[in-house]
Amino acid sequence: MCAVCGCGTSPVEGHKHEAGSHGHGHGGGLDDDHHHHHGHDHHSHDHHNRDGEHDHHHAEDGSVHCRQGIAGVHVPGMGRERIIQVEREILSKNDAYATENRRYFVRQGVFALNFVSSPGSGKTSLLVRTISELKERVTINVIEGDQQTSNDAARIRETGARAVQINTGKGCHLDAHMVGHAVEDLAPEPGSVLFIENVGNLVCPAAFDLGEAHKVVVLSLTEGEDKPLKYPDMFAAADLMILNKADLLPHLDFDVGLCITNALLVNPRLQTLIVSARTGEGMEALYGWLEASAVRQDKRPKVV
Repeated sequence: MCAVCGCGTSPVEGHKHEAGSHGHGHGGGLDDDHHHHHGHDHHSHDHHNRDGEHDHHHAEDGSVHCRQGIAGVHVPGMGRERIIQVEREILSKNDAYATENRRYFVRQGVFALNFVSSPGSGKTSLLVRTISELKERVTINVIEGDQQTSNDAARIRETGARAVQINTGKGCHLDAHMVGHAVEDLAPEPGSVLFIENVGNLVCPAAFDLGEAHKVVVLSLTEGEDKPLKYPDMFAAADLMILNKADLLPHLDFDVGLCITNALLVNPRLQTLIVSARTGEGMEALYGWLEASAVRQDKRPKVV
């Protein structure tokens, strides 16, 4: 169950973790036995919690706002207090693993980035081009997160980079425990860069710290200027917004200025880069940001 998005009903299920070209199921979830499944049951739910309290708020404009947990959780059969307790327990445990990951990254001088987006934004194409053009300058390893298949990890490996695939099954995000196991398999070289490509989803990954130095949200110009307002938690958690598919701009009604304004309303400190992973437009600016950010991390005091 993912208590942050309320997408399931079963609290203990598992993730499949494929290291290299071989698969093995070790847990990666937040439970001590390494299992953390997300069962989905969007269709069978009622409008009352255990105490009979109505948990939907109907606004004057006719819209309906569900439960008031960390991300508006709706879990069938669970009252609001229990939902909030589960949310806090899961996030607290995740944060502990994330702290350990971060300590490891800083000690080893590994610059870790968590790439988040909705499906189809071009994250994998962006990473493939970045690795191909930077592999002579820096060592890059990748953790790939998807519900199923190892297609993206295979694309990454074609660049010569090492990659570990995590399949979350019905899960909607990576968590810090999964990433910790993947890092054990990768054993990233000191001074290297680690790209974590999260599951395509602009909701749950916002709440789960993986130990990364920065969250990078990738937004395709085909998605609409209001995405930062629709999914504010993700844009608030990110340090960099990459507007991808800039080569399509002449064919779209997308207002870049409005999109950036909307993003800054959510997160005034958010930086923005406009790129095309297909043509290479703007990519040098991204590489400059990567290298400058890695240097800044390297100058921070080491965590013991």
